[in-house]
Amino acid sequence: MVSHTTRNRITERVRRLFGGKPCRLQVAALPWRKTPTGVEVMLITSRDTGRWVLPKGWPEGSEQLFDTAAREAAEEAGIGGAIARFEIGSYFYSKVLSSGMERRCEVLVFPLEVDEVATAWPEKKQRDRKWFAPADAVSRVKEADLGELIARFAKNPRAYA
Repeated sequence: MVSHTTRNRITERVRRLFGGKPCRLQVAALPWRKTPTGVEVMLITSRDTGRWVLPKGWPEGSEQLFDTAAREAAEEAGIGGAIARFEIGSYFYSKVLSSGMERRCEVLVFPLEVDEVATAWPEKKQRDRKWFAPADAVSRVKEADLGELIARFAKNPRAYA
């Protein structure tokens, strides 16, 4: 069986072959922590639709991609910790712009082992945050390839982070 991630990568190559615009690049943090009962993953709500997502955003200037992921996690979820220097994978989604147009995005995902959880942060009034067991997180995200990435990561986080 072909995974959603593989299918999306093939679709993206075909789209580009026929003249489609390149994807915009975003980066995300995959916040996680180890608890006595196992690994938990934090998701946040998006500002526009309220669906569960990872903290993510656009790289700024000459900022390293992992630094962007850590910054977005701090701004959107009020969390900090040790961020991986390399992405563990990526997923695709269509971002609806303020003009109503859709833009295809590829999101590189960097694990963030959380050791700081703030009580106040820049987007606190705009988003909710919640810790989930990996299976629950997988069932709450809309993008199937993101769900696959979370499930694969949660089996052995130390292999990636």
